[in-house]
Amino acid sequence: EFLAQNVVLTEDAAFDDKPAFDQDSGQVFKPYTLREVNGARVGIIGQAFPYTTLANPRYMIEDWSFGIREQQCQAMVDAVKAQGAQVVVVLSHNGMDVDLKMASRVTGIDVVLGGHTHDGMPAPSVVGNAGGKTLVINSGSNGKFLSVVDLDVRDGRVADYRFRMLPVFSNLLAPDPQMAALIERKREPFKQQLEEILATTETTLYRRGNFIGTFDQVIVDALIEVRGADLAFSPGFRWGTSVLPGDPITVERLMDQTGITYAKSTLTEMSGETIKLVLEDIADNLFNADPYYQMGGDMVRVGGLRYAINPSAAIGSRLSDLELAGKPLEPTRTYKVAGWASVNPQPDDLPEIWDVVAEYLRDRKVIRNVVANVPKVKGITGNPGYLAL
Repeated sequence: EFLAQNVVLTEDAAFDDKPAFDQDSGQVFKPYTLREVNGARVGIIGQAFPYTTLANPRYMIEDWSFGIREQQCQAMVDAVKAQGAQVVVVLSHNGMDVDLKMASRVTGIDVVLGGHTHDGMPAPSVVGNAGGKTLVINSGSNGKFLSVVDLDVRDGRVADYRFRMLPVFSNLLAPDPQMAALIERKREPFKQQLEEILATTETTLYRRGNFIGTFDQVIVDALIEVRGADLAFSPGFRWGTSVLPGDPITVERLMDQTGITYAKSTLTEMSGETIKLVLEDIADNLFNADPYYQMGGDMVRVGGLRYAINPSAAIGSRLSDLELAGKPLEPTRTYKVAGWASVNPQPDDLPEIWDVVAEYLRDRKVIRNVVANVPKVKGITGNPGYLAL
């Protein structure tokens, strides 16, 4: 059952009578559901990614409008409570920081089960608000952890809780036979293509890192070489599983890192000034002090260009020391910039990113000595989650 209280029809779509769960409110999807769990009535409210039309192609979802919609969320909380909910849970795609702020402003939520930013939090964040307290829980990604929350419900409310984050060792768990059979049936028509070996790796190729990962480095290296660019940008995606030393890099592993519906590889000309402005804008989406101005994800991955960044600085002043091939980036000079995943429509004849990277991998045959282009980070002290290189 898919739930989302914060997706509504645009005015034009509503005027054209486009389909929606509730034509009066314009809500595209069912906003909440009520379940009986061990004798307690639980209200479950869905919260879709509020910045979908900014972070993804608007033209693909032109009938829908997204947003955090605090007041509407509060109305949904009040509605499920009016229908007897003793526990209120929000299933959220906001991202951790946005979850924390929303929990401080919307009252009556007992638990937020969040995602999007893939933060594996070993304990709930307890957020105070005008109505009491809310537990905010984020459980990583890719099935690495399972968060277990036991709620003690007494006198119609949550009196206490117990939380455990369980690591998932998938190789020690027997697969569900029905699910395994379903996966095999779905893979069968594409099995030969997916299992093609493009190269092997002698180093761990990973995606996750606030600024870049080694698989990201392979992608930007491929963009520069195959597309003939001076530098390359790759989205700050957090998804994609790691490839270990000695493992083959198959088409399936490549698609695991690049499989989106707007994957055209672009090659554009930008001035040095524009390149810095683009990077400053992206950095603000990540490091803005107000969580409601953060769109989640990580910093765009950059190939060929070295830079320093101060996340705590003001917008427009975070980046410095930009260098290309050991020389300062010149504001008035024009550079060739390769990229992919543009949110704007692109010509059909442009190559898909997986074809670009596949060409690079087939040519290399073995991937070794990958050094991630991590920027010099300034202004970060006393942060246990950051290790300066």
